[in-house]
Amino acid sequence: MAVNLYDAAYALETSIRQSDEFVQLKQMYNEVNADPAAKQMFNQFREIQMNLQQKQMMGQNISEAEVQQAQATVAHVQQNEKIARLMQAEQRMSMIIGELNQLIMKPLEELYGKM
Repeated sequence: MAVNLYDAAYALETSIRQSDEFVQLKQMYNEVNADPAAKQMFNQFREIQMNLQQKQMMGQNISEAEVQQAQATVAHVQQNEKIARLMQAEQRMSMIIGELNQLIMKPLEELYGKM
């Protein structure tokens, strides 16, 4: 019996969208965006985060000043209750995606052995 992997992937996407974790993440995201101060603070945090990730991917060094700025920004945004709840929801969703990825990769790991 052949299985259409794309059908299974679309079913998984639907399940993710309907999960309690995603619904909560979306609600937290909407709460942050409804608060202009929290939205601006969160957008600044995301911009710093994306810039550092881009530098890493390009093999560029991240200065100590940039690391300190990022740490200070994280500490600052976590003081905002809405952003802190959003970040917790993001972390739960990220853990689930990581676990799902492990399940998806399991057949290849069994075939080739752990990489």
